[in-house]
Amino acid sequence: MAKKNAAAVSESVSLKLETGETLTEVLHRELEQAILKGELKPGDRLDEQEIAQRFGVSRTPVREAFRLLGANDLVDLRSRQGVVVRKIGINTLLEMFQVMAELEGLCARLASRRMLPEQEIEMRAAHERLKTSADGTDVDEFNALNIAFHRIIHDGARNVYLAQETRQLRNRVAPFLRRVTYKPHRFQTTITEHQAIIDAICAHDAEKAHSAMRVHVNLLGDDLTDFIAAYE
Repeated sequence: MAKKNAAAVSESVSLKLETGETLTEVLHRELEQAILKGELKPGDRLDEQEIAQRFGVSRTPVREAFRLLGANDLVDLRSRQGVVVRKIGINTLLEMFQVMAELEGLCARLASRRMLPEQEIEMRAAHERLKTSADGTDVDEFNALNIAFHRIIHDGARNVYLAQETRQLRNRVAPFLRRVTYKPHRFQTTITEHQAIIDAICAHDAEKAHSAMRVHVNLLGDDLTDFIAAYE
């Protein structure tokens, strides 16, 4: 049975609306981040009334936020059980990682041919920030910087549709990826792999960029074994 765990988001939350944002969009972002960070886990049930009370809003924007989460495959909208954070079978999850590796690899391939000089500078700067973070143990900080690094490459590919699809799939696997790969003892491995990606992109070597990114993203060897152990 799915657990009722909306309280994991926070005891009380004050929503901060950016310019032009609606309550639905802010709620969607807050709940999405709670899922991606693992605060809300696969199988947890989201209670509409409880979340509305916690965020101090009516139930209408909560329902709309749930609908958006469902459209992004982060939750299942069930008639009897309500809204449940999506569970994914291990075989399906591994297949998703394979596809993500190819999408990320294509982003790197295209970025090696299309990335603008200012984006290369931005990519290197993001890598330096990640290197600094790798000297510590703050998993959340490292995770956020890592996402920012990959987003620069997505944008550098200059293919909006590809970037959107890659990010959407990455969001779907993020709660599971976090269990294994975002651990302090793995930070340096990420730094080394990112450097290989940067070198290939800046050398405009499409094949190497694609290969380096695929190796970085795909679950192979010890990473795969550790991931299956953590998932089970």
